[in-house]
Amino acid sequence: MWISPQFKIYLIKEFQRLKDDENDRLKLDWDLQRTLTKVNYQIHTDAIKANLIPQQITKQQAGLVYATEADLLNVALFGVTAKEWREATPNLKGTTKSSTKLNMRDDATIEQLVALSNLESINALLIQQGLQQSNRLIELNKVAITQMKSLLQNESIKKIKTIR
Repeated sequence: MWISPQFKIYLIKEFQRLKDDENDRLKLDWDLQRTLTKVNYQIHTDAIKANLIPQQITKQQAGLVYATEADLLNVALFGVTAKEWREATPNLKGTTKSSTKLNMRDDATIEQLVALSNLESINALLIQQGLQQSNRLIELNKVAITQMKSLLQNESIKKIKTIR
């Protein structure tokens, strides 16, 4: 600063540019994981459709089955349903044009999204095996706890976070 005020301004701007580039890369990592979670959710919904939804029910009733299964995953991983989370975080805004309210999964960490993606596949398998929902919740919660412990100690994820 004592050498040149112009140099100081240049240095600050360059540092900010580098931090912005870094944040853009990290956002891509998060977006990729969020996209993979959405794609993997198809496996989950296919298992629900094939094993839990009778053909005689309405679309609205089927929607409730899908929502209940989504909340099963939410409770296993996050400890709350989507409704409970929305009520606890009323001021958060959505990240997409069509969403005025933030989805709890949009607010999730990279570790949570990895675990969620895995839970979707595991729940699909447990549904196909005919395990009751209450038993699936217990098993999914055990897996969520184990995976979150492992992911939170993962050095690669720690490196990404320290860059932020």
